[in-house]
Amino acid sequence: MSVALNGVPTKEELKRVTPPEEVLAKKPVVMVECFQNIPCDPCAANCPFGAILPFADINDLPLVDYEKCTGCGICIASCPGLAIFVLDMNYSAREALIKVPYEMMPLPKKGQMVSGLDRQGCKVAEVMVQKVTRTKNKTSIISIVVPKELAQIIRNIRVEDAVNGR
Repeated sequence: MSVALNGVPTKEELKRVTPPEEVLAKKPVVMVECFQNIPCDPCAANCPFGAILPFADINDLPLVDYEKCTGCGICIASCPGLAIFVLDMNYSAREALIKVPYEMMPLPKKGQMVSGLDRQGCKVAEVMVQKVTRTKNKTSIISIVVPKELAQIIRNIRVEDAVNGR
């Protein structure tokens, strides 16, 4: 089943957009999980380093020049599809840092434990918020610390309601 049918990318689709291991081992880098050819290019237009390559056609899928990518995350908030993440596999010996787009309220706070969710919205683990970056638009960027083995699995968070436990 492809992402077009259920909204969740297949292993093959993810393999096509996953940065090479040698790049992930060196530095923070963007991962663009965009799989539909639709007229959209703000990620390329907003990348200050030209790492997300200009589109030949407005309907093209994003292509990344990983040598140019600094992992700054400016492209994250520009994506209307919430499909862009930054992975930093060098955060610590056992943990990775993931920058995820977030448009819910309330915003989490630095140091807060939140639920790390997979691409289907299922809780995978409790993760810590390392940083909250508010942007000019409605999309904030939440930096979360996750176990390295979950860095390719966790793609969103849920801020638990302290009163209801959900």
